[in-house]
Amino acid sequence: MTPDPLTSSSLPVAAATAATEPPKPRPAASRLSRGFARVDWIVLPLLGAAFVVLLWYLSSATWAKELPNPTRTWEASKPYILEPFAKRGELDQGILRFTWLSLVLVAKGYAIALAIGTPLGFLLGLSAPFSKAFDPLIQVLRPVSPLAWLPLGMILFGSWKGANVSELAALFTIALCAMWPTVLNTAVGVRAIPQDYLNVARVLKLSRWKTLTRVMIPATLPYMFTGFRLSLGIAWLVIVAAEMLTGRPGVGGFLWQQYNALIYEQIILCILTIGLVGFVLDRLMSLVERRFKSA
Repeated sequence: MTPDPLTSSSLPVAAATAATEPPKPRPAASRLSRGFARVDWIVLPLLGAAFVVLLWYLSSATWAKELPNPTRTWEASKPYILEPFAKRGELDQGILRFTWLSLVLVAKGYAIALAIGTPLGFLLGLSAPFSKAFDPLIQVLRPVSPLAWLPLGMILFGSWKGANVSELAALFTIALCAMWPTVLNTAVGVRAIPQDYLNVARVLKLSRWKTLTRVMIPATLPYMFTGFRLSLGIAWLVIVAAEMLTGRPGVGGFLWQQYNALIYEQIILCILTIGLVGFVLDRLMSLVERRFKSA
């Protein structure tokens, strides 16, 4: 009796299929892996922070005797942390009240930077003669420190009667220093727009305004947001220097006052506050960027 050809030929195929099929992941192991992926973004930063605190303790106990350890820093900073919005004087306020004063000024200067920097970036990207005329000037002004721009701002607005010269000078410095990343990244984004997009706009006979709003801005948006994030970080950096030089109430002004008084615990509090606020601002801008990209 001859074997069934269908059955005999299908056995090797079935065996080969079974041999080549990857093993299915175990549900328990997969769930465990997903659980670790969810918690490692909390656990690992906490381990890093614990290492830094330990290093801080060791440094204050060995080679940096004048550096207050974390316990001393907490004890001296408690009034500013536990009463974050208290106002005991012009330069004696809760740490979140100082932070709010700084953020208000940063928001104004940052808005000016975007309002000037974004159109300037589009002009640099669209017009070759404009780029050749002003790009060298931008490259010269871009590296100038905010410590150099602030005195110029005081001179420019010093003759304005009834004006808050220190605030205007700070806004001038923030806007000027923070707009360059937006200008340059926007210009790069405009130059990177695929020519096919512009050709389609011409075929559809879109007006210049519709070409700008429906083709160019959406195509440039990723580059623009990179510039926006960098500009926001620079704006927050500049406000600290501006407040230190002008003596305005804020995180920078408070830090400078405590430095002059040699109160190192509050200096560390200001440094930690500046870093945490900068981190939060960057995360918020990242969320806004993802929201725009998904819209």
